[in-house]
Amino acid sequence: MGPMRRMFLLLFSMSAWLASCSPAWNWREIRLDGAPLTIMLPCKPDHASQAVTLAGQSVSLAMTGCETGGATLAVSRMLLPAGASPGASLAHWRAATLAGMRAQAVNEQPFQPAGSLALPESVRLSARGQTREGRPVGAQAVWFAAATPQGVWLFHAVVYADPVASEVADAFFAGLRLQQGVR
Repeated sequence: MGPMRRMFLLLFSMSAWLASCSPAWNWREIRLDGAPLTIMLPCKPDHASQAVTLAGQSVSLAMTGCETGGATLAVSRMLLPAGASPGASLAHWRAATLAGMRAQAVNEQPFQPAGSLALPESVRLSARGQTREGRPVGAQAVWFAAATPQGVWLFHAVVYADPVASEVADAFFAGLRLQQGVR
């Protein structure tokens, strides 16, 4: 590896590290109301919810997220209706998300946060696609489920940007922590 290439890699690594430490990336811990998950977000969160149909039943889908440094970070969650399959529901959610962004070049791997259900549909992926307005966008996203006394919770966390800095996505996904006693 030549000295210019090493310098470029060093500068790229340092700029990504500095971006993740800049004031735009002011990481804070947030406990999600009603859900057994604590997250880390780099900016002040907004909250929204809406009713969606899952397994033929209306359920509340809640989202917490923010925008900073050219990226949108969000965590969505819902309590799975009784009798619905967690794996099939995660797969359906993932397919709908990828279709919505007209995803291409999808690369996925298993994702198993501590305390989550061991499901083959629990994955982390990266993809390229388009926003609703047709602009290019990258996504790094995870889907997983957790059993609680309330029932099974489904979770989806995503970072949208062009491009998505791996360091930001790694920090965001590492900050997803299920509450103790969740099984």
